[in-house]
Amino acid sequence: MDFGLSEEQKLIVETTRAFVENELYPHEREVERTGVLRRELIEEIKAKAIETGLYAANMPADVGGAGLDTVTWLLYEKELGRANYALHWTCVARPSNILLAGTPEQREKYLFPCIRGEKWDCLAMTEPGAGSDLRGMKATAVQDGDDWVLNGTKHFISHADLADFGICFMASGEEETARGKRKKITAFFVDKGTKGFTVRDGYRNVSHRGYTNAILEFDDCRLPASQVLGEVHKGFDVANSWLGATRLQVGATCLGRAERALGHAIEYSAQRQQFGQQIGKFQGVSFKLADMATELKAADLMVFEAGWKYDQGTVTDQDMAMAKLKATEMLAFVADEAIQIHGGMGLMDDLPLERIWRDARVERIWEGTSEIQRHIISRALLRPFGA
Repeated sequence: MDFGLSEEQKLIVETTRAFVENELYPHEREVERTGVLRRELIEEIKAKAIETGLYAANMPADVGGAGLDTVTWLLYEKELGRANYALHWTCVARPSNILLAGTPEQREKYLFPCIRGEKWDCLAMTEPGAGSDLRGMKATAVQDGDDWVLNGTKHFISHADLADFGICFMASGEEETARGKRKKITAFFVDKGTKGFTVRDGYRNVSHRGYTNAILEFDDCRLPASQVLGEVHKGFDVANSWLGATRLQVGATCLGRAERALGHAIEYSAQRQQFGQQIGKFQGVSFKLADMATELKAADLMVFEAGWKYDQGTVTDQDMAMAKLKATEMLAFVADEAIQIHGGMGLMDDLPLERIWRDARVERIWEGTSEIQRHIISRALLRPFGA
């Protein structure tokens, strides 16, 4: 098994890291202290990202993206993950892969403008009463002649205030199953400005300052059938087909932040003097560094093994759940220990550590909570025994 990087992968890592350090790091303090990512700043950095070839790099080459394989894409995500989330996600946007499921007409209207940096998308599934249990969603889509009428509420919808349209998943019917009635789900493109569609400010978040969330309200919002993404009542099929690797994306960005935190901890441990010697020579600190590095290495291997399997067509839900679980919980551990090593200074915003520590908290919740990942893993382990 070859764990080495190709020359192309090394170049992508170097290019992305240089962009992050030169174009994103200098603006972190502004975004963290104001909680606002200015539109002027977005456009400025976006133009540089497009020029560098980093914008929409997750997309296939035949639609204008970089055409990266999964492992190379995760290397790219890892480097971007070092920076403030709002800066790297908004200014170096990666349009949702689910846009690739659209018809030729939908690709022209939604996919290609996102790749060119002319539009932003957002994905709307979560509701106040339906988070992990998406089948419990109450927002509905009812067919009325050739149209669909949408009603209900979505919340925690990332950067919907900035997005030009939403990819919205709605309960569109019910079916009988062995376990009783189950809701059918259909996905729709909903343009901002559509009558009956309102985007309201969301909640103040301790994690990812500048990266907003919003509440979407549908009040007899009427859409033509051409706005359906995929097949009617097959919303989960299209989501499962195109969104599977998002858990690996979360894992990869966690790796980047953990590396940055560990780097600060190592440097501080080598420079800080207490009781006549470097604090890194004290076992209480040196063992922390050893554990942090070991946990980071383990998570790194799991994320990239899952990415390699994804390219081979052999990845399982268990592989991706393990990678996401390990990487997100590892980041929480590394961030906390890095602050402990720095003492009081670790909590000051002169360093990125308190930000990494705060940001780490949401990673164990979105894209499937740690408990959901453990459920996926344990279910896979027990399945051969009929449990």
